[in-house]
Amino acid sequence: MPTRKPVWAQLTPMPKDALVELARSYETANVEGIWSPQIFGAPFGTLSAAAAVTDRIKLGSGIALAFVRSPLETACSAIDLDLISNGRVVLGLGSSAQSQIEDSFGSPYGKPLAHMREIVAMIRAIVANGHSGELTTLGGEYHRLDLSHFRLLHPAIRASIPIYLPAVFEKACCQAGEIADGLLGHPLWNDAWIRDQVQKNVKLGLEVAGRARGDFSLNISSFVAISDDRREALEDSRATIAYYSQNAQYLRYFEAIGFAREAAAIQDAFSRGDFPTMIAACSDEMVESIAIIGSADEVRRRVAERAAMADAITPVIPHYGLSEDKSAAYTRRIGELFYG
Repeated sequence: MPTRKPVWAQLTPMPKDALVELARSYETANVEGIWSPQIFGAPFGTLSAAAAVTDRIKLGSGIALAFVRSPLETACSAIDLDLISNGRVVLGLGSSAQSQIEDSFGSPYGKPLAHMREIVAMIRAIVANGHSGELTTLGGEYHRLDLSHFRLLHPAIRASIPIYLPAVFEKACCQAGEIADGLLGHPLWNDAWIRDQVQKNVKLGLEVAGRARGDFSLNISSFVAISDDRREALEDSRATIAYYSQNAQYLRYFEAIGFAREAAAIQDAFSRGDFPTMIAACSDEMVESIAIIGSADEVRRRVAERAAMADAITPVIPHYGLSEDKSAAYTRRIGELFYG
């Protein structure tokens, strides 16, 4: 494992035989954990299937959309999965883009930092005391739960399930340091942002809560494309960087890292449904700043540089627009380099 840090993998919904084979292969390779993302369907089904065929590997919702379901439902899903897996759950919760939450899911977004803080507190209370009868009402600005007649059938197998929050901006990094057990970094981050903003703001959040750095894990997710043909890897990564840059909320981030012009053009093209122009607007420099591409040796070096600023790392392929054959090839190369 070139980074000498724990490495996580990603597991998406797939047919049974493929899922079982992949989950078991990750465990055999001593991968630290697997993240199952929520695009639309919740990640708990995929993770439950993986739990049933593994014994050691951690199971992370990476991420579950926090605002599209009741905090009670999210807490119970995590509690059930923790029971099935014998205490291997990491509950990753994210806010996602306002347009996705309000338009696609029809759920309230509100002020995302305040909304997330409220949900995290409620979930922690339910995990710790949902069996006891001590909870009556949990109320806040966004949710009011009447739990006076609610009882878990038995105590959760752990009084606290680790909660990870994702982040793009400084305040979200600070909040993760204050109220979460870890942070799953956004794959759009580049080295400079991690070095200059992420570490500093995580530290500020930990200081607010009076917590030690050792009580917190920073897991950096990065797009990785390994190929001896560097131009091919760059071109294969471009559509994914463009796709993830479409959110107008991220423009301030791109201004800070020097790609405001590209991001504005991508977002304008997205608003018109012009996907070829979106991809064309994503410059080589933007791709190379964000994604880690090139030969195995180059990727090994760059991943090690990022891993030095983190506690764990999650390499993922730049999946958008790739053929099945290319996706499989890039996935295999990540496995060979990182998982042995």
